[in-house]
Amino acid sequence: MQHPIFDYLSRLEQNNNKIWFEANRKEFESTRNELIAIASNLIEQISAFDESLGQLEAKKCIFRQNRDVRFSKNKKPYKTTMSAYFAPGGKSSSSAGYYLHLEPGKSFAGGGIYSPQPDILKAIRTEIYFNGSEFESIINDKEFINVFGELMNEKLLRPPKSFPPEFPQIELLKYKHYVVSRNFDLEKMNSADIESFAIETFKSMFTFNSFLNRAVNNAE
Repeated sequence: MQHPIFDYLSRLEQNNNKIWFEANRKEFESTRNELIAIASNLIEQISAFDESLGQLEAKKCIFRQNRDVRFSKNKKPYKTTMSAYFAPGGKSSSSAGYYLHLEPGKSFAGGGIYSPQPDILKAIRTEIYFNGSEFESIINDKEFINVFGELMNEKLLRPPKSFPPEFPQIELLKYKHYVVSRNFDLEKMNSADIESFAIETFKSMFTFNSFLNRAVNNAE
């Protein structure tokens, strides 16, 4: 039996218009409450091993369903995904955090820092420059590789400015994002299964996020 979140998202994908959405608003609210409950449980469980989260409210971690269509050729009004980002301050945080993405056939858990602001990105690269061996040991850890494989492989073609190109770990400074993810098929899982899989994933990246947030704190 398909989880209610995926059942709703599948039908939203086939009926992505305001008339259908409003006619089924009660179902949307019920589905969103399912995600809020999952997010609340995840916050409690993440906080057990990552105290930096603080007192987070689940609703502040969940992304809006409406799409920003102002600069997009795709004018469909609603996202056909549901997602949440767990980091100090909630979904708008500049800190490294934990991300849950629910989408029929394309769900994943992961995190880190995606598309950081220039000052944050430079701070991360500086942290790696001075502590490259530490960062390398984190991303080359056997468990880390088994769970995530490699970092999201979107890189600069040339070494970033302000860093010597002969730096031995220069490839680690070329990343545009410092993100990892783990795909999974959650559609036939219940909420407890989703939470269990997400927490297992998030625990595996705690040291990774801690390193990144050390850099973020230095930039602030």
